[in-house]
Amino acid sequence: MNTLELDVDDRAIVNRLQDGLPLVPHPYASVAAELGLSEAELIERLVRLRDTGVLSRFGPMYHAERLGGGLTLAALVVPEADYERVAEILDGFPEVAHNYRREHQLNMWFVLATETAERIPEVVAELEAATGLAVFNMPKEREFHVRLHLAV
Repeated sequence: MNTLELDVDDRAIVNRLQDGLPLVPHPYASVAAELGLSEAELIERLVRLRDTGVLSRFGPMYHAERLGGGLTLAALVVPEADYERVAEILDGFPEVAHNYRREHQLNMWFVLATETAERIPEVVAELEAATGLAVFNMPKEREFHVRLHLAV
């Protein structure tokens, strides 16, 4: 993550948008008005926060399985010397939603989201070929909804 200093407005944007955008004709204008900003300034700040790595992703959350797609949690055992290289490889796959480090033998975790459930094993095989590492695929057995809001 970039060490960009967040000002009061940046923090207010991150905090507010964790609750989602309103379902109105101009959602960015609506949120900008709530925060005392112009729509253009809100969008400019969001682009900057994403481009500098403060936000790794900004977009809608879909329930892939309800849309006919596949979704799974996966992990790798990555030698420390190869960690950045492997992370870059994963980042190049559009099916990898995000990856993150864990303090565990399985030290790189990621989420795969595919257009079809049948595509999951294909992408797993592609990732194994690209990284030279075994992918531990952990499909969900039961779903829990946990609302996580990180106040900035």
